[in-house]
Amino acid sequence: MNVDERMTAYIRSLDHGENEYIRTLEQEALNDRVPIIRKETAALLRVLLTMKKPKRLLEVGAAVGFSSIFMSEYAGASCKITTIENYEPRIVKARENIKNAGKQEQITLLEGDAADILKTLEPPYDFIFMDAAKGQYMHFFPQIMRLLEDGGVLVSDNVLQDGDIVQSRYAVTRRNRTIHSRMREYLWELTHNDALETVVLPVGDGVTISTKKPR
Repeated sequence: MNVDERMTAYIRSLDHGENEYIRTLEQEALNDRVPIIRKETAALLRVLLTMKKPKRLLEVGAAVGFSSIFMSEYAGASCKITTIENYEPRIVKARENIKNAGKQEQITLLEGDAADILKTLEPPYDFIFMDAAKGQYMHFFPQIMRLLEDGGVLVSDNVLQDGDIVQSRYAVTRRNRTIHSRMREYLWELTHNDALETVVLPVGDGVTISTKKPR
């Protein structure tokens, strides 16, 4: 997102920061060019998790385990977290990081394609964090809705694609057009699905927060 740099710097200066291990993980990921949640997204998750205190949390897209470890700090020790990753080098690193954080009993890492794994999971989850390949969000959506309990919260990250989402399909690079179309479809579904109430926020690279309405 194109946000005033001075405003971003000021907001970040107000952040109280994280513990030493999470700061170290964050820096390692940045050094290795591993995409992780941005600081503004992390701050939003902190508040949501502190408010919600979920019992079962599902993350789609573990990467190196940074966000699941981060979320465990605010979801509470009693929250069980399931996270999914299909890229082998990141799976190895995620397992190492989860072990070093002492979170093996709280965080379960599932290996494989989320499209397949989601079908095997049993509901309900009261908090779901979507942070996988952006072009796949819409494909995952039916299973996400099956797994999310009434009153549950779905947070989807990177939905504004560094501002490209507002551009015409033909204004984005050819290789990004499919992702662009799929993300627009996903955002339309989130904001027009009768079972959800959704807000789209220009936080980080764009975040949606949805809650599933009671039936």
